[in-house]
Amino acid sequence: MQLKIMNLKFSIKPVLAGLCVVLTTFVQAQEVIVTDSTSIQPDAEIKQVDEEKQGNQRRKVDGIAAVVGDYIILDSDIDLMYKDMQSQGISTAEVTDCNLAGSLMENKLYAHHAIQDSIIIPDAQINGMIDQQLQGFVQQAGSMDKILEFYNKETEEELREELFRINKQRQLAQQMQQKIIEEIEVTPEEVRQYFTEMEEKPMFGTEVELSQIVIEPEIPESEKQKVIDRLNEFKADILDNGASFSTKAVLYSQDPGTASDGGRITLTRKDAFVKEFKDVAFSLQEGEVSDPFETEFGYHIIQVDKIRGQTVELRHLLLIPDVTNASVEAARAEIDTIRSKVISGELDFAAAAREASDEEETRNEGGKLINPRTGDTRFELTKIDPQLFKQVEGLEEGEVSLVLTQQDRTGRPQFKIIKVTKKIPEHEADYATDYLKIKELALRDKQLEAIAEWQEEKISDTYIKVNGKYRDCDYTSDWVKN
Repeated sequence: MQLKIMNLKFSIKPVLAGLCVVLTTFVQAQEVIVTDSTSIQPDAEIKQVDEEKQGNQRRKVDGIAAVVGDYIILDSDIDLMYKDMQSQGISTAEVTDCNLAGSLMENKLYAHHAIQDSIIIPDAQINGMIDQQLQGFVQQAGSMDKILEFYNKETEEELREELFRINKQRQLAQQMQQKIIEEIEVTPEEVRQYFTEMEEKPMFGTEVELSQIVIEPEIPESEKQKVIDRLNEFKADILDNGASFSTKAVLYSQDPGTASDGGRITLTRKDAFVKEFKDVAFSLQEGEVSDPFETEFGYHIIQVDKIRGQTVELRHLLLIPDVTNASVEAARAEIDTIRSKVISGELDFAAAAREASDEEETRNEGGKLINPRTGDTRFELTKIDPQLFKQVEGLEEGEVSLVLTQQDRTGRPQFKIIKVTKKIPEHEADYATDYLKIKELALRDKQLEAIAEWQEEKISDTYIKVNGKYRDCDYTSDWVKN
């Protein structure tokens, strides 16, 4: 199966995170950027054309590498994948056209059958994704002109149309993949049998269980009021004097993702925005400007430009209140005191976390950290976040780190201490100790088998035509039907 080969052998990542096709949703797949191809009828005549007359102009037309259902794969799709990999300094020495063509055909197969299975992706959802992608693109590149140049587009509208096609196909493929595996589970007996039948037991690297206490400098009420007053001044200028909300967002907003685009956001109720923001956004009428309101990011005002069904097009402006030198010093003194009492045995770490930590996610559990990848309390050192690794790599079981300084999502300082509550040396997999990880491996293999069976079945009853040199590739799936 081409998908499995690509996941195991190659590391392919996107230039810009939004323009990617997810090759799989159930293993840690790598991602590639592809161009979305034109939809065609399966019985259309397929032939390679070098040049085509258009009025007085002649232009080169892509060769067609393959057809899968209602989709074609062009030579330029594969060329662009190479270009994007090389632009990031990723070696393409071991990546062949055949590898990429096989992955593209898998993706088209998913998207084609998603449509056949009546999987619906609302246009509003896609448009909201595009707005967020463009905001991120502009933030990274500095201007829309640079983005248009990179993707060889004349206008933003052309780029949006291309992004719509790419995102629509990507979402269809993801939903189809998820549908294939969504009901697959493994029983404890299947996990036991899977472990028993392993010819060679896997080795798990050194793991740690961690707890932390985080202290944040307090934001004085006077600083909060300064921000609220300034936002009210902006609102009055917009409503009373006709000032541009967009211009004020460009000049003053502290949201790096939207400020350069005048604070523009397209929002649906399903989008991953904080509740307070969505509550205000969906309470406003077109043209209305909100009062200042608070979220975990700071204080905002919103102006609604347009309401389209369940989608709101709006602009927002964010201001973040400052901490003072005095509040920073007070926070540092507090964490120093806590650490001293923990080290001396005067204070239990977990009890201190429950009483004093400002981190809501861990406070009630005595500061215990949960691995977001596995859902359990263990962190394998070789797979841990690099920043966290630096903070704990030299600690032994029971040790507490020195006071560490970090920034929250708004850039304000935080202070924390970390304790290694347990350290498990590198070891061969043990059924009792490593049950959750073994279960994850068993589930992954069962899902891969389901995908392989689905592909074999769908390839056999889907119109597929592979052209030119791609017919000679050694695919793991039967793309070239005999």
